Amino acid sequence: MSLPVLVCDDSAMARKQVVRSLPEGWPVEVTFATNGVECLEKLRSQRFALLFLDLTMPELDGPGVLEAIKAEKLEVFVIVISADIQPEMKRRVMDLGAMEFIHKPVNTDKLTEILHKFGFL
Repeated sequence: MSLPVLVCDDSAMARKQVVRSLPEGWPVEVTFATNGVECLEKLRSQRFALLFLDLTMPELDGPGVLEAIKAEKLEVFVIVISADIQPEMKRRVMDLGAMEFIHKPVNTDKLTEILHKFGFL
């Protein structure tokens, strides 16, 4: 059985890079969202175990998505992925429910370590 994973980033290249960073042979079913609004629509209509979420996106940014997830009590494990983050923003997203933060580009070894840490592998 495949693990349902949602990758939300406005950059097609970044979405592909996240998928390439996933552990080889890990049975996942990946769905993509290109902005926060689309991400929330998918989270409301389908159950995902894991969300890889960019912070800077058009229409609705990552913190806005996290606020909605928290307010609507949507159950999904969130890993934030961002190229540039200030310490205050990192604290904010963690306070909003993100479980982990990874810098772009995603390091495969770091991602594998996080997935082990939280029991996904």
